[in-house]
Amino acid sequence: MNSIKTNETVKRVEVALKKFDKNLNIIFLEQSAKTALDAATALGCNVGAIVKSLLFRTELNYILCLVAGDKRCSLKKLKIFLDLKDISMASPDEVKNITGYTIGGVSPIGHLNKIQTYIDNSLERFDNIYAAAGHPNCVFKISFIDLQKITNGQVKNIIE
Repeated sequence: MNSIKTNETVKRVEVALKKFDKNLNIIFLEQSAKTALDAATALGCNVGAIVKSLLFRTELNYILCLVAGDKRCSLKKLKIFLDLKDISMASPDEVKNITGYTIGGVSPIGHLNKIQTYIDNSLERFDNIYAAAGHPNCVFKISFIDLQKITNGQVKNIIE
């Protein structure tokens, strides 16, 4: 567990969290939170309260979509409101190169590159939500409003 706490990606999330609000902390889990279901089981919460961080490649750049764990992101809706013809999931290598995180631990904050972020409005259902903190065994708890502020994300209906 100590090696996780000193992990560079976890430290990057911690710095971003503390810069935003010194009272926000990373939660270290004994079991993996690699999937939304794994995270919800480990935390004892609704799977919808888990934030999935999904990176998409567009014809222009990359976008990050933060989606409730019990929902699916709609490529059709993304294409319509972004007025784009081509949007697809980023490859694992692209995710690593753009965000600095590997799949299963992609945090909505602390990226290597600035990424336009869109937040699924169905996450508003929950008082607290949980997002990955740079490692499959690390998450952080945050309110929907603070997630919006810390990511500078646009709230949209982006789910199927």
